[in-house]
Amino acid sequence: MGRYIVRRLLQFIPTVLGTLFLLHYLTTVGIQLTGNPIRALFGDKRPAPETLAALTSRLHLDDPCLKQKGNPCLGLFRERLVDIGQLDFGTNFRFRPVFDWRGFFDRAHASIITDALPYTIKITIIAFTIEALVGVFIGMRAGMKPGKSLDYSVKISTVMVISVPVFVLGILIQQFITRDFGNFLRGQEWIPEVISRGVFGSAYKQEFPFASLIIPGIVLGMLSLATTARLTRTSVHENMRADYVRTAKAKGLTHKRVIGVHTLRNSLIPVATNLGLSIGGYMTGAIITETIFNVPGVGNQTARAIFQGEPAVLIGITTMLVLVYLVANLLVDLLYAVLDPRIRYE
Repeated sequence: MGRYIVRRLLQFIPTVLGTLFLLHYLTTVGIQLTGNPIRALFGDKRPAPETLAALTSRLHLDDPCLKQKGNPCLGLFRERLVDIGQLDFGTNFRFRPVFDWRGFFDRAHASIITDALPYTIKITIIAFTIEALVGVFIGMRAGMKPGKSLDYSVKISTVMVISVPVFVLGILIQQFITRDFGNFLRGQEWIPEVISRGVFGSAYKQEFPFASLIIPGIVLGMLSLATTARLTRTSVHENMRADYVRTAKAKGLTHKRVIGVHTLRNSLIPVATNLGLSIGGYMTGAIITETIFNVPGVGNQTARAIFQGEPAVLIGITTMLVLVYLVANLLVDLLYAVLDPRIRYE
């Protein structure tokens, strides 16, 4: 097991390096095609040449290769790798650090990622909890009773949810639930503000740091919940007809033990894969959800960096997301051995 983990950790290196180079090349080509992104800071105003040159030099955007279309700027990439190796991801166009690990413990060293990450972690926990508990439960109940009304209801409702893009679902919920229904609740004096303005608020509110994240968390987890429910339903339905389940029933084991120990445990192997990948998906899917509900998380910062053309912010956040994906995949692989004792990693 130890050697397997070491091998997997070593595989992180080429994956992260490849991702960093791809991001570097895409942002570099974007600058080469569109010109100096610093100009966007001044809007319609024309900056003084000296001011523009000073800002460009300070943000390390004065490399001659950035004026040569198609040039991968390998020298600039090597400099970035050295800085990233020292946990220095640079700054945005307003000279705010992208990442400083001391910001988790000291506000004096606050950075973009350390300020935004707690919001995304909260919304991810909400989405993952809903997906894991509700999705597995309704999928298990539907798989145990194939052809019944619950089974058909689960199949129809999950297909409807999967077919709706997350940005459409988010806007619909924001319009009809957090605004229309929320306005109705806010007109009732007997309803606490934590419900009317917190849970059913149309955007994130600092005075309700957790309650105002519940609806965005539900929106973020809906698509994965539907996928998990269908996957659990199919897996349980197949395992219910397996030979080892019939043998367990023939041995006189209780229904609860047959389902909970034999059927569900084996059925959760493909579900665990989906749940593990969902964690990384939540971090990236939060770009849309956090923008709709104005949550100041990692996704919102990513969207701003895309619109403003800030390569340092994009590279820093995407590197973090890649590491989350890799660690989640590793944990899922290790979880296989817990769910199925026959699986061994040599």
